[in-house]
Amino acid sequence: MPGNPMSLGPSNFGPNFINTWFSSFRGTHFRLIGAPTTLRRTLAATHSISYNKLVRANITSPVSISKSETVASSTTTSVNGYPEYSRLLPCPSTNLSPRIEHLVVLEKSPVCEYISKSLDLPPLYVADLIHFGAVYYALICPDPPVTATPEQVQLYQQFTSPELLLHRRSIKGKTFREAQKTFRVTCTEESFEVGTYLRIHVHPKRFPRCYEIDWKSRIIAVTESYVVLDKPAGTSVGGSSDNIEECCATFATRALGLTYPLLTTHQIDNCTEGCVVLARNKKYCSTFHKKIRDKMVKKLYLALAAAPVPRGIYTHYMRPFNFAPRLISEEYIDRWLLCQLEVLDCKEVPWPNSSIREKYQIEDCGWPVENLAYECTVDLLTGRTHQIRAQFAACGAPIIGDSMYMPASLAEKATPNINPLGKCKEEYTSEDEKNIAIDNWIALHGKEPTVAIGLRACQISWDSGEHIYNAGSPWWR
Repeated sequence: MPGNPMSLGPSNFGPNFINTWFSSFRGTHFRLIGAPTTLRRTLAATHSISYNKLVRANITSPVSISKSETVASSTTTSVNGYPEYSRLLPCPSTNLSPRIEHLVVLEKSPVCEYISKSLDLPPLYVADLIHFGAVYYALICPDPPVTATPEQVQLYQQFTSPELLLHRRSIKGKTFREAQKTFRVTCTEESFEVGTYLRIHVHPKRFPRCYEIDWKSRIIAVTESYVVLDKPAGTSVGGSSDNIEECCATFATRALGLTYPLLTTHQIDNCTEGCVVLARNKKYCSTFHKKIRDKMVKKLYLALAAAPVPRGIYTHYMRPFNFAPRLISEEYIDRWLLCQLEVLDCKEVPWPNSSIREKYQIEDCGWPVENLAYECTVDLLTGRTHQIRAQFAACGAPIIGDSMYMPASLAEKATPNINPLGKCKEEYTSEDEKNIAIDNWIALHGKEPTVAIGLRACQISWDSGEHIYNAGSPWWR
């Protein structure tokens, strides 16, 4: 039965069994909850980047771009009434609304061709999605979510029927769970066995700043084993789940003209800038990971706060849920993660002026613009996701421009007991009442910043200071 750890091998069914079985599904796509209700969607018009600008930046696109393709107007209408658009480049200035499609292969053909026909997408666009790492496959359909409709559950059961699975060659010798693991599709001409599951991120998250940066000027150091990069804000270190093309590792590799791609050893938030170490080979990547685990790597940050944060060590506990916003509590809570940082210095600096805020798309989030901001030097003692941002906000001193945590900090400033995990939290009569309060607290947080916030990884060192590197001046100076 599905879900059993038994191996799935051949059966005694005749050779035409699988073709007969799938003939009843022709023209039907396996659609999971959350997928769009229609197969056709408009690919929104994109903000053009000139061909000359790409050439000046010395950027090699993932696919060849001709000058005529670059200047093609998105107002041209195709025969189906939607704007004609065939490539992922030029990069749009804003991200399109998320769109994820779920399909099951019903006839063997090159994956690019199959997706193009199934979703009515231009073949070149699908080829770019595959290059961006936005297409995944699994030999067996993943389990439907708890919110799936009865019809969706029925489709899942049909596609994972033991009678069908026992006849599929690709899952011979694999357990059911092993066959459900997803992997990136890497080749446009790859063909998959009938019954294979496909997940297509039709609108991958884009990073237009990658095309605006002089990447060579951001290189701090190059050694035989690693490269130290001054990461720009508004970029991803190693890519997102649907875009491994537009990231620091890829563009730094190109800027240095390296034969092999640089590898990520650690992460900082997209909206954070500063020192990042990229390995030149897998061996050093593993070595640096071990140094981080052994607490041999030290990171200093500059944080531009909206209010003063006195010197000292700050301790909080973070809820171990892998999604934002990250909730923290001053009181110990069982299984919550320890968060510690030390503020080494806090000094007054001018609040960023309007031209700088506009350049880096700094949002005020309703916080009044002041004459002074507070630049804090922070020693990160534990490295949790969003740790400095969440801890500073909990102290009533959110990072300037942090559109995720600043609105909640502002709300708590106006109504101190609104934070169910804060100093002035209310006493709740039941766990359900507290959970409702937590959900309401989460809703007060905003979205992830577009480009930059007042946070910079200003220094990284390891091996007791034997290796030490500093980033340049932060954007607010």
